[in-house]
Amino acid sequence: MRIVLAGSTGVIGRRLQPLLTAQGHEVIGLARNGPVAVDVLDRDAVASAVRDARPDVVMHQLTSLSTGDFAANSQLRRVGTRNLVDAALAAGVRRIVAQSIAWAYEPGAEPAAEKTPLDLRAPEPRQTSVAGAAALESAVQEAPEWVVLRYGTLYGPGTWYARDGLMAQLAAAGKVPADADVSSLLHVDDAVAAAVAALEWPTGTVNVCDDEPAAASEWVPAFCTAAGVPAPPVTAGERHGWARGASNHHARTHLGWTPAHPSWREGFATL
Repeated sequence: MRIVLAGSTGVIGRRLQPLLTAQGHEVIGLARNGPVAVDVLDRDAVASAVRDARPDVVMHQLTSLSTGDFAANSQLRRVGTRNLVDAALAAGVRRIVAQSIAWAYEPGAEPAAEKTPLDLRAPEPRQTSVAGAAALESAVQEAPEWVVLRYGTLYGPGTWYARDGLMAQLAAAGKVPADADVSSLLHVDDAVAAAVAALEWPTGTVNVCDDEPAAASEWVPAFCTAAGVPAPPVTAGERHGWARGASNHHARTHLGWTPAHPSWREGFATL
């Protein structure tokens, strides 16, 4: 297949491209500083690049998180995705695979399944991230065939949660709480493997995360140990209702996907 990989220089894209190529796919990488240099906020440039590439599939792995600017990342998800989807539809592309997030669900007691509604009425600043993810997913679903990958919190080389990553720096400064909020984590290599597999998955949304949602009071100290920084004190209190984690039951049971790192407990050891 000919695949346009938008975000080819990002933490996932730069791992994904050689895997796709090794499987015999022809990959055209789009990024601001990529092989095909395109600013996805430039509608005309995106349309031209996708038209010239003549892809069978568009793979959307775009983020703007290097500076921790959630508003900029939300704008990319809203405007950049809109431009990319419109370009794909105009070029006759049938399938779009796109990354979203697994922590945008509404409050609840258990880890969220894919049918759980998104937290569209969340207050700011959470509203910015949820609205961006919702806009991305809505646009992608206009394609004849689509897969939305709702990734858990990424860790591993090149991510925020690495020995040299942003969260290790913040943890060293005592700015990462070890509280009751629950997250589902995902090693970056498992995120890449899911993106490759999604080329053959049926249309739908998929939680892509490890098997063990956990409270920050458990996983943050373990991350700090792996990153070689002091662990924060564990804090008491109730979790935020939306901080519930997500279930990968659908991916495991119906799609045959299993993470190579089924738990952050052993995954952090690779840091």
